[in-house]
Amino acid sequence: MRVKVCGMTQSDQVEALAGIGAMFAGFIFYPKSPRYVFRHMTTTQIRKVNNINKVGVFVNATIEEVLHLVDECRLHMVQLHGDEPPKYCEKIADYVSVVKAFRLSDNDSVEWMIKPYMDMCDMFMFDTMGAGYGGTGKKFDWSVLKNNTIGKPFFLSGGIEPGDEEQLMAFSQDPVAKALFAIDINSKFEVSPGVKDMEKVKGFIGKLNV
Repeated sequence: MRVKVCGMTQSDQVEALAGIGAMFAGFIFYPKSPRYVFRHMTTTQIRKVNNINKVGVFVNATIEEVLHLVDECRLHMVQLHGDEPPKYCEKIADYVSVVKAFRLSDNDSVEWMIKPYMDMCDMFMFDTMGAGYGGTGKKFDWSVLKNNTIGKPFFLSGGIEPGDEEQLMAFSQDPVAKALFAIDINSKFEVSPGVKDMEKVKGFIGKLNV
């Protein structure tokens, strides 16, 4: 099972991710986030990372800013985590692969939410609804995804933590999980914001891929 480790801020930890089985490293380019990458790493440091897929996370940034940082940091993918409308996503997707994030509460109609974006984005991400933007560190009820036709590969996010491996493996057997592309982890694997407990990350990935 593919794993994306988001909120990376430490160069040495980014370099170590591929070696412990992660496939994606997420860099947050949202200045209000406690994991804002430019507090810790430079454009040059991010650009030099070449052993893992780099995902840039943006919240309501201008199209020009996103495309500039895609080039400057040599990002492989962009995750849009704000209120970006479909046409905005389409313009970004003409240049780089786009993951559109949706924050879900228990009674949301998933198919209704994603429908306007079906032809505009490459993938989706499902995260937990909360105040403001970005992760809440809390899970949503994954069963809200069941009996839906997602129609695109998707990332599962939102408070996933060590000990969830068995539950994730069970979810992966549901018909909707045919489109499950990767698991997204972040705050539950940290010593402090942006600093990961790499042993926890390694153990989690190992258990998912036994």
